[in-house]
Amino acid sequence: MTMTGISGMVAIRAADAMLRTLGGAEVALLFAAAGLPADRVAELGLVDPGVEQALISPVLVRELTTENNGPRRRIELVAGRSAMAEQVSQRNVASAEVLFETALGVVYQGEMFHIEGYVVERFAGVAYLYRVLAVA
Repeated sequence: MTMTGISGMVAIRAADAMLRTLGGAEVALLFAAAGLPADRVAELGLVDPGVEQALISPVLVRELTTENNGPRRRIELVAGRSAMAEQVSQRNVASAEVLFETALGVVYQGEMFHIEGYVVERFAGVAYLYRVLAVA
């Protein structure tokens, strides 16, 4: 393993330890359900296929201030690579970025948030931390 690879792994482990220590909250990413029932009503588009939840933990959640004319609530989610790796594997996507781009939203404390954007933090070329901005 190269020195860059070792440094990247150290950053991933440090981020995971920080997230477990400081927060450890859980959020759910929502995705459109893939399958529909084999029914004529479904073919007409009269059936809601529903959503699938992807639980992400540990996550650090930070409440952000909002303007009077802006959204009611704004949060920043910070998740480590290890927390995202399970869902990336289960959903068979290339990266956590794809998860954030295809998610319908995030559920935190029973409230639905729209993903406004995300930032991938990298160290030695390795993604180790994801910061997601969401609004309700």
